[in-house]
Formats: sequence, structure tokens, C-alpha cells
Amino acid sequence: MQPREIAALLHRIGLNDSRIDRQLADENSAERAITRWTEALTNVPATLPDGSWDVGRAVRNYYERKGGDNSAQYRPMEPHDVLAAWAPHRTALMQRHTDPAPAVDPDNVAAYLAELRTGRTAVATGQATPVEQRALTAAPIDPRIAERLHQIGSPIPEQARAQLAQFRPRAADREALVRAGGPDPLAVACTWCHAEPGKPCRGGWRPNGKGRRIKNRPHDSRIDLAAQQQGVAA
Repeated sequence: MQPREIAALLHRIGLNDSRIDRQLADENSAERAITRWTEALTNVPATLPDGSWDVGRAVRNYYERKGGDNSAQYRPMEPHDVLAAWAPHRTALMQRHTDPAPAVDPDNVAAYLAELRTGRTAVATGQATPVEQRALTAAPIDPRIAERLHQIGSPIPEQARAQLAQFRPRAADREALVRAGGPDPLAVACTWCHAEPGKPCRGGWRPNGKGRRIKNRPHDSRIDLAAQQQGVAA
């Protein structure tokens, strides 16, 4: 907020709390108060375009609080009370923001990071609205891409898949089993260890309360169940 917005904010608080009016009794004290509040709230907007945030509403809520936290009746509102009210709105803005790719050369790391920070700061301070882009897979796939995937059989080339196998052994074993015409055991829940579909089977408990071990190979009963449901040989 700018000094003129802070002056309006202090006037608004003064309507609810005469103690603030006494702090602004003369020109020098008013100037000091405006400077102090401006420095503390420089990254807090007065309002947001969508109406989800209004600092005047935060003032009203502070003085209307009831129940266990009734500290408002003991002390006047301070800048940190505004910051505390603004924090959840800032968090919600950042959760909606998708960080669009900066329009700079990605090899220029300094410029790339600087533009990312500038965009995030603008959203976090209410100066820009979050960029909520849909995922690339949300729209129908381009027919040319669909045809290409049909030709190669997978978005991951076989050579790359072979190189990645050592880093994802469970997934590699599962894919190899399906390619060989066998069942996909992770498509069903395991009746032995109760692992959910898509999750690997679990073994015995690890020491020191670290949970259960993850098995590289599904339980035989899970493979049999998958074969039965999918109509293939185990």
C-alpha cells in the first residue's frame, strides 16, 4: 500500500478505535505513523480486483472478533495484524499461479530466474493476477501426435526406456511383463498386503518405525488375480 492508502486505512481504524486517533493527534505523530505502517505493509494491496481481499474488511473483522481471542479489546490494531490477515490470501494466490515460462533465453539462468521472481512477487503482492494455465493434456490430443504415438507405441522411445530401467526397476518389470503378454498386477488391489491399485506391494516392517518394505515384485496372489480379471496367462 502507498502512503495515501495507509492514511485512509488509519482513518478507517480510527473510526473503530479512538486510541488510533490519539496517536494521530498532531502532524508529526501522524507522519511517523504513516511512515511506519507504509514500511510494514508495502507488499500488501489495499484490495484485490476479484474482491477476495479488502483491507477495510480486515479492520472490521479484527474489531468484531468474538470468542476465545478477544485481544482486540485490549490493544489497537497494528501492522502485523494486517499482515496476518493478508497471509492466507497471498498463499491462495500463489497456489493458483502456474509460473508461465519466462520470455527469455532459458540458457541465460540469471535473467530466467529474475523474471520468475518478478512474476511471483507481482502475484504475491496483488499487483498481478495468477496465471492459471490448463495442463497440456487437458485439451484433445493433436491427431498428428496421436498417429505418431500409435506408430511408436509409447511416448518414451525404447532406447530411453532401457536407460531409465535401472532407476525404476519396479516400473520396468511391470512394463516388461505387460509387453510379454502377461497381466498388469498393479491394475488390481493386492489381497495379501492390501496395496491399492497402482501402488507396489509391501513386505515386512522395517526397523526403527520406518514403515513397511516395498517389494520389487508383486505378491503371487496379486499376479494371479490380475491374470484372472484381465483374461491373460500369469
